[in-house]
Amino acid sequence: MLSDWTLMNIHVEALFTHDAHQHLHAINEPDGAPAPRFFLGRTSEGNLWRFRADVPAALIQQLEAWCTDEPLPTELHAPPQYIEAYRQLLQAQAAIQRLWLGPAYQFPDELPQSPQVVRITRENAEVLRAGFADLIPELDVRQPCLAVVQDGRAISLCYSVRITAQAHEAGVETLVAFRGRGYATQVVAGWAVVVREMGCLPLYSTSWENRASQAVAKKLGLVAYGVDFHLT
Repeated sequence: MLSDWTLMNIHVEALFTHDAHQHLHAINEPDGAPAPRFFLGRTSEGNLWRFRADVPAALIQQLEAWCTDEPLPTELHAPPQYIEAYRQLLQAQAAIQRLWLGPAYQFPDELPQSPQVVRITRENAEVLRAGFADLIPELDVRQPCLAVVQDGRAISLCYSVRITAQAHEAGVETLVAFRGRGYATQVVAGWAVVVREMGCLPLYSTSWENRASQAVAKKLGLVAYGVDFHLT
């Protein structure tokens, strides 16, 4: 079994592209936007931090001084102890555009499988046209893609949004009219099984504000191995 620390390392490598010095460059997606300026991954076994390549060395040194002293989380919902210090230091360089806080999960060994869930490829991509047409041009780089299909159209999807040779991160969408019926839980479970069959690690992360996404994690018995905090 992989440790929480190891999982957090795999997670951040999947989220963002890095250079040889472990500096962040971009979100790990086709034509990905710039990565956050500062990432802090917190686990009960240790914290890790990364900085975007354009963050000045002097600022990195200041931020690292706080990171080194950051206590390990005893309660995942609690923000980092030095959150205001991180914010003030980065704000002094440039206005903060985005703050992210949320849990990162791994999947249990056993997952429920639904006969309603089908794999979506180029051969049956037409089922996406009624509600997820924007995904069709990107389908080849979002594999595996799993869907609940009713009356010839996809109503809920789970697909890979961040991919490395070792891990895939889940992306989930459900049409508004079909939310709250358990379809997201079905497609996420189906997606995770296929990712494992490919020899990769399925991972799932979200923000504390996204209650629906956290509900999916709870229904599937996902286990939080840490918390993401990043500032852009």
